[in-house]
Amino acid sequence: MTSNDSRTMQFGRRSYLKGCVVGLGSTLSLAGVAGAAEGEEQYEQQYETVVDVVEAGADNGGDESVTPVLREHVGDNTLLKFPAGQYYMDEQLRLTGFENVGFVGENATLIPANYHEFDGPQYRLFRMGTSNTPGRDLRFAGFSVDQTASDTGIRVLSAVVEDGLVVRNVFIHGIHDSGTWGPGWFDITDSDGRGLVERFCAADGGLHVEDTPNAGNMWRGPTGIGVDPNHRGTLVFDSCVLGGFPGTGLYASNETGRIDVNGGRFRNSGTASIRLGGATGTIRDATVVVDENPHDSNGQHAIRLDHGDQFALEGISIDIDQPNGDAIRIMNGVDTTSITNSEISVANGLNNGIRIDPEAGATAIQDVDIEMDGSANAVQIQGEDAGAVDLQDVRITGDADGSTMRHAILCYRNDCRFDGLSVEQRGSNKRRGLELRGDDATVVNSEFETTHTPIVVNGADNVTVENCYADSVDDVSSLTIIGGSGSVSLANNDFPDGVRDDR
Repeated sequence: MTSNDSRTMQFGRRSYLKGCVVGLGSTLSLAGVAGAAEGEEQYEQQYETVVDVVEAGADNGGDESVTPVLREHVGDNTLLKFPAGQYYMDEQLRLTGFENVGFVGENATLIPANYHEFDGPQYRLFRMGTSNTPGRDLRFAGFSVDQTASDTGIRVLSAVVEDGLVVRNVFIHGIHDSGTWGPGWFDITDSDGRGLVERFCAADGGLHVEDTPNAGNMWRGPTGIGVDPNHRGTLVFDSCVLGGFPGTGLYASNETGRIDVNGGRFRNSGTASIRLGGATGTIRDATVVVDENPHDSNGQHAIRLDHGDQFALEGISIDIDQPNGDAIRIMNGVDTTSITNSEISVANGLNNGIRIDPEAGATAIQDVDIEMDGSANAVQIQGEDAGAVDLQDVRITGDADGSTMRHAILCYRNDCRFDGLSVEQRGSNKRRGLELRGDDATVVNSEFETTHTPIVVNGADNVTVENCYADSVDDVSSLTIIGGSGSVSLANNDFPDGVRDDR
């Protein structure tokens, strides 16, 4: 995880936990789809026909559209090779129901026509498969895309396949300023199918549609990478890079299937830089940065989990230099989530580190560093009986004040456990540590140093606090029990500022 071009993180890189969490198992291998280091001869042997597109008549000087040549020669069991050069495209290539088709560039650059000169649907360069007639076994690799000219930007590849998708080394240069669809769209339609999208990079992002020639014809503007409800298999996004897109960065809106995000860097998109749905999903070793709002978005969550059975976030780094959304938001439709071995930094603002919505299910947060410099919650746990939330070895630091949200951790939910917390919040305006409003809470083996009251029990019943140290800088009380609270069990604690019991 790196943040070389964001504000300096105050915590260093740590070794990442490996292995499965919340029962998801390790990331599925795609070795059967594509090896890690394929040679030219290896993949050429997978096709009955290999076509050098320049020898077939395509112009690699960037002057004439190559789409007619591609359309003439593309077909089942065919690999189209693009030698070094520039390939101009002013209309889409569409193929459905195909078997075993490849497009491979060798220092090849695709140049899309601008919005005004593109012939036909102004949305895609390559449309490979549809939800009704998907293809099978598609390779697309080794292309740069030059959209640096004004009013360019297009969906480079729309790939809807049953199984066997390999997309590698696609580098898009220039901001997407045409206002049409974003650069990548991928679905695996077979529940047993697999796909790999590796190093698909659009670091320059896109403009809001109202600042483009397509103004009024789209909501907000392009999304960087999309997955829709037709996805049912497994998609792995490995080492992808997305700049700020006005729609969303990586948006998986599927109801079924699995999405794995491995590594990569995601930055400044509207709604969320990574937004996931589906049955299961993982985000591992990814870096998300929010340090600019280029589209005047109302919210820019770093990661948003919309709906699904199980999600695991591991080894992630989130740096929110200009807060305009939560670092991680877990929505009501999510059943189970784990967040482990990760780092979150939220600058001065009113957005949370981790927000768990009222109906989001059981959540485990383990070995996580959260730096909070704004008056918000490092962890906000909403709801009552949606599922237990466990925090273990969570470290909260920073200069957050208590002017808006008093507490570093605010818990409304029942059956929550806090083990091994380290909360150091010495900001102004009565900044506090942990407030418990849910019943059957347990706080053990934890340390608090806060400006105001470190631990508050507010209307909760059957609360246990054991083996904890809690120091108030303002010398108010180590623990306050507010009137209306139920039973509170205390054992082996070190409370230098005493207990205030208002029951």
